[in-house]
Amino acid sequence: MDPHPALPDAATRVRDSFARQRFMATLGATLAEVAPGRVAIDLPFEDALAQQHGFLHAGAGAAVVDSACGYAALTLMPADAAVLTIEFKVNLLAPGAGARFRAVGRVVRAGRTITVCAGELLALPDEEGAEPVPVAMMQATIMAVRERPALRD
Repeated sequence: MDPHPALPDAATRVRDSFARQRFMATLGATLAEVAPGRVAIDLPFEDALAQQHGFLHAGAGAAVVDSACGYAALTLMPADAAVLTIEFKVNLLAPGAGARFRAVGRVVRAGRTITVCAGELLALPDEEGAEPVPVAMMQATIMAVRERPALRD
């Protein structure tokens, strides 16, 4: 039995919402994968996203992983619910070195109001067959928000 059953139009809902999220566009992030309880977002490295040592700034990486977690939660939400992050913790594992990164968010436990997600930021290798390098891990708490017309996916 699939622990995260697909909801009708969940992928379309996530894609439409992501297209409206201007901050991800500002960062250059693109939606790479949408599945029930799992979303991946790609981020190409740009000098404008670097910190003083030339690595991806932790804030840029955290923002993309936060979005991946929020959208992973949204894939399991009913149509009348939007999502908002209410808490996250990030562990930085390695410098953000690389030309491309992938943020992956996955639902650990989906509840009616609170969903817990795990996120990971990976530096994607340029060489064929090389393994991605884990750069950061996130644990995020996402809240379902209902009956607020100003909020939409």
